Formats: sequence, structure tokens, C-alpha cells
Amino acid sequence: MEYTAIVKHCDEWWIGWIEEVPGVNCQERTHEELRRSLAEALTEALEFNRQDALAAAGDDYSEEKVIVA
Repeated sequence: MEYTAIVKHCDEWWIGWIEEVPGVNCQERTHEELRRSLAEALTEALEFNRQDALAAAGDDYSEEKVIVA
């Protein structure tokens, strides 16, 4: 899957946000560290959201793909 990172270099820090997922943001000393941290934070957020959705659905649910154009 592909997401968009908004990245900014500010003084000694690199700051980034994942555009499509509120709350996924990081701050690191290097650009590469920032990209790695954003990927880890995004992975954790998606898994948390998935587990939360599955718990809310309870039993007898289906999973369906949704495509956004």
C-alpha cells in the first residue's frame, strides 16, 4: 500500500505526517530515520485500527475491499 508523507526540515529536525491517517506523525534527526519512523508508526496505527474494527464488528462479519478513485 502507498501513503503520502508530508515532510519538513526544521532546524536540526525532520518532521513528518502521514497525510491519509490522522495522528501518524514523527520527528527525527535525519530524513532516513524519519521515513523509517513514519513507516513503523503507520504500520502500528493500521494494525491498531484493524483490531479495533474487528472488535467492534464482533462475530459474523465480512471483509470487503473499497477502492477510492
